[in-house]
Amino acid sequence: MGVNTGRPRRCGWFDAVLVRQTVKTSGISGIALTKLDVLDGLKEIKICVGYELDGSRIDYLPASMGAQARVTPIYETLEGWSGTTAGARSWAELPARAVKYVRYIEELIGAPVAMLSTSPERADTILVVDPFQD
Repeated sequence: MGVNTGRPRRCGWFDAVLVRQTVKTSGISGIALTKLDVLDGLKEIKICVGYELDGSRIDYLPASMGAQARVTPIYETLEGWSGTTAGARSWAELPARAVKYVRYIEELIGAPVAMLSTSPERADTILVVDPFQD
């Protein structure tokens, strides 16, 4: 539920193509993956793994606005999980399919998930990498 509104929280499908492109061009060494709990209970979870542009498959977001307006996302569908991630503060507390989802995202984007949040509460966070470590 939304912290302020009480309505169910929503988010779009993860765009691994755009995140991978950003990781490569920005030198990112890890990402913060938030709102994992929003996916709890979904039978299927989609991840954007490519785009179709004018009948061809591409693995990047084109630079021109015109081409961007014509791309269609290509989704891969993963099996969801029935357990809850809400409030999890360690990998051991996550459903196996949720862990599989996170690991697959890491593989697709070429960077590790350094922090994972599992609810709107600040304390419900799994720090995979210490941000203050040298």
